[in-house]
Amino acid sequence: MPKGENGREAPAAPETTETTAAGGNGGGRSVLVVGSDLAGLVTALDLADAGARVALVDESPFLGGTFKRHALLPGSEMPAFCRATEMIQRVKSHPGIEVMTGTAVSRLRKSDAGFDAAFRTAATRVTDACDECGDCVLVCPIKPYDTFNEGLVLRTAIDWPSTSSHEARPNIERETPICVETCPVHIDIRQYVGLIAEGKFAEALAVVREKNPLPATCGRICPHPCESACNRGHQDEAVAIDALKRFVSDYEAALRREGKLDWPAPPKRTHKEKVAIVGAGPAGLTVGHDLALAGYGSTIFEASPVPGGMMYLGIPEYRLPRDIIDEDVDYIKNMGVEILYDAPVGPDLTLEDLRKKGFKAIFLGVGAHSGLKLKVPGEDDFEGFMDAIVFLRKVNLGDTEKPGEKVIVIGGGNSAIDAARTALRTGCDEVHIVYRRSRKEMPANPWEVDAAMEEGVQISYLAAPVRILGEKGKVVGMECVQMRLGKLDASGRRRPVPVDGSEFVIEADIIVPAISQRPDIEFLGDDHGLDISRWDSFEIDTRTGQTNVPDVFAGGDDVTGPATVIEAIAAGHVAAGGIVKYLSE
Repeated sequence: MPKGENGREAPAAPETTETTAAGGNGGGRSVLVVGSDLAGLVTALDLADAGARVALVDESPFLGGTFKRHALLPGSEMPAFCRATEMIQRVKSHPGIEVMTGTAVSRLRKSDAGFDAAFRTAATRVTDACDECGDCVLVCPIKPYDTFNEGLVLRTAIDWPSTSSHEARPNIERETPICVETCPVHIDIRQYVGLIAEGKFAEALAVVREKNPLPATCGRICPHPCESACNRGHQDEAVAIDALKRFVSDYEAALRREGKLDWPAPPKRTHKEKVAIVGAGPAGLTVGHDLALAGYGSTIFEASPVPGGMMYLGIPEYRLPRDIIDEDVDYIKNMGVEILYDAPVGPDLTLEDLRKKGFKAIFLGVGAHSGLKLKVPGEDDFEGFMDAIVFLRKVNLGDTEKPGEKVIVIGGGNSAIDAARTALRTGCDEVHIVYRRSRKEMPANPWEVDAAMEEGVQISYLAAPVRILGEKGKVVGMECVQMRLGKLDASGRRRPVPVDGSEFVIEADIIVPAISQRPDIEFLGDDHGLDISRWDSFEIDTRTGQTNVPDVFAGGDDVTGPATVIEAIAAGHVAAGGIVKYLSE
C-alpha cells in the first residue's frame, strides 16, 4: 500500500472508505481536514491538541502548499519556510493526526454518524528503492511548467524538492498531462497505468470506470487520441494506453468467468425519481451508469433486439466481439439499470406516454442511423443500392448472405472500411472503395485502412462518382471522375476538384454509399416541440445536455452527428450531470 508522509499506511489506491464523524473540538470526535496550507496545518494542530482525531488530506505529495513560498508570516520575523518546516514536523509527529498526502477526497456523504468519506491515493511512482542519484532528472523528456514558480520556468516531470531534508524525496509532477487532456472523458491515464505497473489491476480498472463505463469495448475500438498526444512518442513510441485498458478489463472478465470474482454490489437507490433513456448506445448506457451512481433509477428503451447501438449494429464482430459488448452492458445492468429490448419509442410509446408512466426526465440517445444519399444521376433508377449502415446492421444481426459479386463502397470513414471488409467476409469477389480525397485526408483509422488493403480491398483515391450505370433496372457499374485537391474547405481539408476528361468506369452489381449519417427523428411525430437543427440533430445546452423542453435531454450522435464511442460517452456524462441537477432543483 502507498504510505503517507508520516510512514503510516494510507488508503489503498484507487479508493477506500474511512468513516469520520463531523464537527467538534475534542470529545473524542474525528475530523477531516482537507488541504495542508497554513489554514490546514493550524486547524489540524488545534483540533488534535484539543483531543480530536484528525485526518489531514492533501492531493500534493508534500505538506505546506503555497505556505512555503511566503517570505514572512504576519506578525513574525521568522521566514515562512522555516516556520512551515516547524509546523510540518509537529503535524507529522502528532499522535492525533493521520497524514495522507497524494490523496484526494473522491466522495463525501452525510450519514447518521456524521460523514462518510472515500479517498483515492495516487499510485506510488518513485518507490523506496530510489537511491536518490538524480539521473532521472537529467534524462526526463517531459518539461511541464514549474507551478511552484508561477509557471515562469520549465522543470522536469521528475521533481526533486530542495526544501528540507525530511522532504528531500523525488516525486513525479501530478498536473494534468497531455494524454488526459486529449481524452474526451479525461480518464486519469497516468493513475491507471501506474497502478498496472504496480500489479494493481482491479484498482486500475476502477480508475478507468470512473470516467469510462465501457472499458472492454473502448479497449478494442477507441481511436486513442491519448496515444497520439503521448509525450513518450517523441522519444521512441507512445505508451500503449488503449491496450492496457483492454488488458485490465479482460483480466477482470477472466476472473469472473472462472468464478473467482463476483459482481460488485449495486449502488444504493437514494432517490425516488426515475429517468427514461431512449437508446442503449454508448451515450444512453453512460447516462444509466452515472444516474445509478447518483442514486437514481433508470430504464433504457432500445428499439433493436441488442444493446450497444452502433457498437453492435455498425461495428463488425471481427473488430468488436459481441461478448465484449455484453461484458460492459452486464456490468451496467448489474448496477440496477433496466434495459428493455424491441421497445421503440414512437407512435405506440410517445414521450408523453413516458411522462405518464412516471419518468421525471427523458434522455434521447438515438444515434445517427440514417444514411445520406449520393445525389448523383441514376441513384434512384436502379436496383442495387444498400446504405453502409443498413448493410452492416443486416450482417451484424445474423444475415451474412453476400449482397453481390462486385461491390463498390463510396466513402473514406470507418464505416466505409467496415463495410468493405465485411463484404469480403460475406463472399463478394471484388470490393472497391472510391474516396474523393487522398489517403492523407482519409478519416478512417490508418490501421483499418492498412488491414483492408492487405485483405484485398481495392481503393481508388482522388475519385468521385459521376453517375450510376444500369441495365434492365439493375446496377452494372459506376462512372467516376478523377479529382485534384484545391483550396481548404470548412473541414480544414483541401477541397476536391474534378479533373476534366478523366472519367472512368468501375463495374459493380451493388453500390454501398458510406458518406455519412444523420439522426432519424421520425419516431418523435410532428408535435414533439423540440428544437431541431437543419441536420435533424437535437439542439441542446452543451453544458447540461438539456433541450429546449426542460425535462428532455440529448447527447451523442443525435446531437453531434457521427462521432466516436468515447465522444458519445463524454456526452452521456454531461447529460447525466444535467439530469441530476434538473431533478434536484
